[in-house]
Amino acid sequence: MAEEWEVDEDTVPDDVLRSITNRIIGAAIAVHKEIGPGHAEITYENAMALEFEACKIRFRRQEPFGVFYRGKQVGKGRMDFLVEDRVIVEIKATETLHPLFTSQVISYLKATKIRLALLINFNVRRLIDGVKRIAY
Repeated sequence: MAEEWEVDEDTVPDDVLRSITNRIIGAAIAVHKEIGPGHAEITYENAMALEFEACKIRFRRQEPFGVFYRGKQVGKGRMDFLVEDRVIVEIKATETLHPLFTSQVISYLKATKIRLALLINFNVRRLIDGVKRIAY
């Protein structure tokens, strides 16, 4: 059975998710504007947590989730952020967004049954060039 995945910059499944992702992207832009590219991933993760708090965006950081095979848990994963219980946010600070990063986020969506993720690469001149929406 084929699964439906969308990796599309312009696609957000509904208005509530669109609002959440717009707030997340706004927070990321604020962080990027202040500290710029070239820092370690953890630096951006720390800054995003502070910005989420300042913007009153509900989030959980380094949120664990189970990985199941044939109905049995075979491992655990950990996402950078779960925002408003609806959107996974994965932070990167790399020269390019390798396709493996997209595959990683798709695996997170599949394991958690969450519909939408943002993959954000802070190592870019303009942050919007480093944002990828991934919908399930």
